[in-house]
Amino acid sequence: MIASSTRERRQAFAMISHFVLPYWRPVMGAMVALIFTAGITLSLGQGIRLLVDQGFVTRSPELLNQSVTLFFVLILGLAIGTFARFYLVSWIGERVVADIRKQVFDHLITLHPGFFETNRGLEIQSRLTTDTTVLQSVIGSTVSVALRNVVMLIGGIILLFITNPKLTAIVMLAVPLVVAPILIFGRRVRSLSRLSQDRIADVGSYVGEILGQIKTVQAYNHQAEDQARFAGVVEQAFAVAKHRIKQRAWLIAVVIVLILGAVGVMLWVGGLDVIAGRISGGELAAFVFYSLIVGSSVGSLSEVIGELQRAAGAAARIVELLQTDSEITPPATGQQQLPANVAGRIRFEDLSFAYPGRPDATVIHHLTLDVQPGETLALVGPSGAGKSTLFDLLLRFFDPQTGRITVDGVDIRQLDPADLRRSFALVSQNPALFYGTVADNIRYGRPTAGLAEVEAAAKVAHADEFIRAMPQGYDTRLGDAGLGLSGGQKQRLAIARALLVDAPILLLDEATSALDAQSEHLIQQALPELMANRTTLVIAHRLATVKHADRIAVIDHGLLLDEGRHQDLIQSNALYARLAELQFGAEAPDRSDATPPPLSTTSPH
Repeated sequence: MIASSTRERRQAFAMISHFVLPYWRPVMGAMVALIFTAGITLSLGQGIRLLVDQGFVTRSPELLNQSVTLFFVLILGLAIGTFARFYLVSWIGERVVADIRKQVFDHLITLHPGFFETNRGLEIQSRLTTDTTVLQSVIGSTVSVALRNVVMLIGGIILLFITNPKLTAIVMLAVPLVVAPILIFGRRVRSLSRLSQDRIADVGSYVGEILGQIKTVQAYNHQAEDQARFAGVVEQAFAVAKHRIKQRAWLIAVVIVLILGAVGVMLWVGGLDVIAGRISGGELAAFVFYSLIVGSSVGSLSEVIGELQRAAGAAARIVELLQTDSEITPPATGQQQLPANVAGRIRFEDLSFAYPGRPDATVIHHLTLDVQPGETLALVGPSGAGKSTLFDLLLRFFDPQTGRITVDGVDIRQLDPADLRRSFALVSQNPALFYGTVADNIRYGRPTAGLAEVEAAAKVAHADEFIRAMPQGYDTRLGDAGLGLSGGQKQRLAIARALLVDAPILLLDEATSALDAQSEHLIQQALPELMANRTTLVIAHRLATVKHADRIAVIDHGLLLDEGRHQDLIQSNALYARLAELQFGAEAPDRSDATPPPLSTTSPH
């Protein structure tokens, strides 16, 4: 346990050093300012000695004026030095934490989706915000305070010995008594600090989850239950924080008693020496000043140690994120590239796959399926059959346990994932829209597209009319996840986005299943242009939308049961016939005259 904790601290220090070193000039400036201010503070002791011995005792106005003038000069220097130290240290803290946040975010968005299956996204978000805020406070303040107190402690001890070795020996007797509780309580505070950060992350995760689903919470009148659960999470965080605070409070109290107790003994002995004439009143005053500096420095360090331990816990959690490797990466050797013009030939070859979070539940079983260039292939089957999983594998969000997938004859594991995904345009059942303008959401896959191209894609997707009816048209800002738009409007924006990308392979995942008849009709009008001259894979539960696909593959429990055209499958496949009967009636008639425009690359535009 101790070895693990030591390793965590070492990794945390290495990470912080990595981010701080590029700004070594401000760091050096802050160190100079810190030493300068510490030196002036220590010089104040000599100013006090001169003030007492030459100003008060001699009763000389001239000497008093000189002593007071020197005192004010030192105060002015202290103010200037403190300004420089505070500005530089605070700047470094903000700059370093900004760099850490950027690097953590850059790393997170490259991680494979499987990582987010086993780690709560909101808990990760807490690390990116709360933990980095702790680091900002420590780097931009606490470290400076710690270094300043170390310098003051060392300088104070040296000046104590110079001023009066006998009294210094009395003060030094308290040092081992102070160090022992710092080591004992510090270890407890360190472990509790890490645990406290975890509990705070739980609080943030719970809040984000509930507020993100607030309509569902209120629709089911679940507020009271959620309030009770949140109170439990908050109380757990409070219990850990209370234990941590108690340990720190004990540490501070013990240090104060020991340090000031030693100062009290020193005052008694020094007072006797002044009465006996062995030292002057100024020397005793300077010695008391240095003793208080040493005592306050030790006390501050004991308090700062708790903050440093808390920062070590936060840094360890960030290091843990940065050290997480993505399982989906470009090949180390033998990397290939797709041809400039991808034809869209796809082959699923003997695929078997289980999700990382459920390794014992195989989702795809030895599936082999070919898709020809320009073909529209529909994937049909009950929920949980593995249809969407094939899209996940094709986009290489996961790698299969056995088998392989090829695009134009190239194994996708031999491709850079970014190069592979440029070949696809995805329209999902619940399209992802982001906070930003309508135009930004349409050009999401092609950020460099001009407004004319955006408008052209929106017109083809039958989205231009409702967009122009918005308050600022294409510059209208959407709420989180497209809040305020209907399902059909969101879907048409997703189709416009896919049109603008102009990828050779199109993936439609239940693109119309949750829409009303009018929205479905508009989207069915937009699909033929979207699908023209593209290889298209369509997932659909509603068979009316895929009856006219070039080919239909029937999948159940991860197995390819059959493939063919609609009428042939009604005769040859029991599962498909049952699905058709449920949707079309006992005869499962071909109602092509009553269906929306068919899903086929040869459909009229």
